[in-house]
Amino acid sequence: MMDTTPKVVAITGGSSGIGLATAKLLAKSGAKLVIGARRADKIEAAAEDMRAEGADVIACTLDVADRASVSAFVTSAEDQFGQLDALVNNAGIAPISDLDHLNVAEWDAMIDVNLRGPLYGIAAALPIFRQQKRGHFVNVVSTAGLVLAPKMAVYAATKNALRTIGEGLRLESGPDLRVTNVSPGFVQTDFASSITDQAMRGAIEKRMGEIGLSPDAIAQAIAFAINQPSDVEVGDIVIRSAAQS
Repeated sequence: MMDTTPKVVAITGGSSGIGLATAKLLAKSGAKLVIGARRADKIEAAAEDMRAEGADVIACTLDVADRASVSAFVTSAEDQFGQLDALVNNAGIAPISDLDHLNVAEWDAMIDVNLRGPLYGIAAALPIFRQQKRGHFVNVVSTAGLVLAPKMAVYAATKNALRTIGEGLRLESGPDLRVTNVSPGFVQTDFASSITDQAMRGAIEKRMGEIGLSPDAIAQAIAFAINQPSDVEVGDIVIRSAAQS
């Protein structure tokens, strides 16, 4: 039996793509939400749209590369709703390129957002979960870390590192906490927006348009994991188009 008890869920990168689709889906089941993203206008607009449908949503301006910002984001859920049931570490960037281009600033940015951001989320939420004796971490990783492709070395490395951290956390978490790693393939999002190589950006956007899944498909997988009974942990989910190799 799925757990239909309303939950409090915090989602990073909640203004678009997978994060927004997940928030909307969970809101329909009665979840109370804290959604965060860098652009204040965009995250507030997303929250307003959901509030108009009756959802209970807090919008936070969030920089996942800043530990204080992440801490304030996570604790706002407990402050507002008295608990936090799940943290979805979804925010990510992918300015992929050849290593020969030496785009070191972009490598640093991927490490900050894709790896440090989730670590800061874990650092903020873990004490809350321990005190509650329940909680669920959901990490959005990537199939790029399962099947490596040229130009994706640093991006895939950050996602694989997060996958490893998630598994390590699962092993340490004991019976009260749950950890899920979700690995999407091509999804129709703004994934390519941070790519500065225009030829690469065009190729990724073309492929995404050809085989990319709707963000709703990934949201369904995340909601499935979150809504399992408290003693059931879905450890890993790989979800991609049947056309993706």
